[in-house]
Amino acid sequence: MKYTQLPNTDLEVSKICLGTMTFGRQNTEKEAHEQLDFALERGINFVDTAEMYAVPFTMETQGLTEQYIGTWLAKTGQRDKIVLATKITGPGRGIFKDIRPHLDFSKESLDDALHKSLKRLQTDYVDLYQLHWPERAVNVFGVRDYHHAPNAEWEDNIAAILDRLEGYVKQGKVRHVGLSNETPFGIMRYMEEHRKGKLKMVSTQNAYSLLQRRDEVGLTEVLHMENVGYLAYSPLAFGVLSGKYLNGKKPEGARVTLFPNYSRYSSESSLLATQKYADIAQKYGMSLSQMALAFVNERPFVTSNIIGATSLDQLSENIDSINVSLSEEVLRDIQKVHTEMPNPAP
Repeated sequence: MKYTQLPNTDLEVSKICLGTMTFGRQNTEKEAHEQLDFALERGINFVDTAEMYAVPFTMETQGLTEQYIGTWLAKTGQRDKIVLATKITGPGRGIFKDIRPHLDFSKESLDDALHKSLKRLQTDYVDLYQLHWPERAVNVFGVRDYHHAPNAEWEDNIAAILDRLEGYVKQGKVRHVGLSNETPFGIMRYMEEHRKGKLKMVSTQNAYSLLQRRDEVGLTEVLHMENVGYLAYSPLAFGVLSGKYLNGKKPEGARVTLFPNYSRYSSESSLLATQKYADIAQKYGMSLSQMALAFVNERPFVTSNIIGATSLDQLSENIDSINVSLSEEVLRDIQKVHTEMPNPAP
């Protein structure tokens, strides 16, 4: 395994992070524990979760992912061996409305979310506490373009949010704070407040893969200039970049087969681009999954690559991508496809 320093912290995190959102829907508690054991054995020390998981979301399964991680921590006593990250659910998406009376980043909501997460995780603190998505309306989760609504119900409360989060840091319940699904504007607002003396957001967790490279357009400059970590999620685009859905295939038990509304990466143009990337992988004698993951691993702005799996075989192959190095020839061929079909999946 390779390790990098999470910017602005003393935390060394594995270049590959274990994503856990399948725990509680596609993976049982036993399987979740097996994945955690396996990941730790292979050198992964970074585990990411969220209060709204498992995915797809239901109130019956909400919190199960954290709960399964908590029972593993209690059983193994490995809390000091992992860097643990979780998230508070953001507002504006109706399916989550029953999590709490108000989905926002008020003091009441943060108290409710954090303390319930700590209880489920059976720990006194989390290493990285993240805002799952902004309170303001932004183009994420399959929305390509930003459309400003002049009467959008959002007042700039960035300074107040940082003050609330700093309270948890002072209490020892949170070591560091970060963002998720954030934009250049959002990150710069937080950096502006940091320059005034407030707590610094150390990272953002955004979608990034061969099919979704839009953050390279503007956000990566912000990451570099402001020294903000980048945690890439969905590097295999819901498994599309494994190639298993090509040619109309619908593998039994696969995520998009089970949950067809998860079509963010399954448009005609995305599948066409995936086929082109599959041809490159075949040309150079590697699996598409490992090529796609190695591409993300090697990006200079990526702090850690969040992988997920439903079986130990998948997990092993994904972790092995850390040993794959892409040649200049492979990267040139990838760039040709990207130039021809940039970011087919928003």
